[in-house]
Amino acid sequence: MPANKPLRWLVPWFLLELFVLFNLGFLAIDIYLAHSTNGFRKQAEYVPLYFSAGAPVVLLIGLVFARRRHSLWTILGHAVGWIAVLVGLAGVLYHLNSSFFYERTLRSLTYSAPFAAPLAYTGLGFLLLLNRMVDTNSLEWAQWVLFMALGGFAGNFVFSLMDHAGNGFFNPLEWVPVAASALAIGFLLTPLLIKVSRGFLALCALLLVLETAIGLWGFVLHVTANLKGPSVHAFDNYVYGAPPFAPLLFPNLAALGLLALWRLWEFMPATLNVRNERPAQPDAAS
Repeated sequence: MPANKPLRWLVPWFLLELFVLFNLGFLAIDIYLAHSTNGFRKQAEYVPLYFSAGAPVVLLIGLVFARRRHSLWTILGHAVGWIAVLVGLAGVLYHLNSSFFYERTLRSLTYSAPFAAPLAYTGLGFLLLLNRMVDTNSLEWAQWVLFMALGGFAGNFVFSLMDHAGNGFFNPLEWVPVAASALAIGFLLTPLLIKVSRGFLALCALLLVLETAIGLWGFVLHVTANLKGPSVHAFDNYVYGAPPFAPLLFPNLAALGLLALWRLWEFMPATLNVRNERPAQPDAAS
């Protein structure tokens, strides 16, 4: 392979496709644990589980034939993408309807099913549609991917705040993911609003690496807490205790953000030339 030709797995659209594929598959495990809290009391709770199990297979088929049958890749991606969007939006309404629409209080919003969680499907669906509707070599593609990562951190902010508010932030460390999400929102929003240099993008990348470390640290804390009890059955602790996979949203969103920053890098100048020129003085003779 020629040295100037990138490896297939380094192509932006391919990396984004793998990101969505693995996330949809992983959501099946997360949904199973989350909905096991009430034993899948309602049949509708199986919908995201079945979708998460089948969607990656469909996307993988399209990915295999992406080069030879581009139209098949496009059609399957659109189908999975739009269904994911609908599943996510329907899930938000379903979760809110569990308690919030009846009581309409902050307490009911905090202690009911997490209303922002299903939006993960909507975000992944939009990424699939983006990968098929926007040129991956364009600045627009990179900006949209960054916007989706920004939206993910916004959702993570709400999720961390609501989840830890359930026990009144008993441990002060529970404020860390809230602050980290807010920090990521501020940094990732900046390149979408104003022109920045590569130096600022490098700073954003460094921040996302820090976000990854925070997420892995949170994963260890959640798993450690569940191993200590209170139930003698480990599975019950993971179902009813601290959600083990919730902190992994940080490295997950960081990977998406880094992909966007990598593409933005090519469109940004090394430095910003800000010229503070004094206004021309009027001619004294005039």
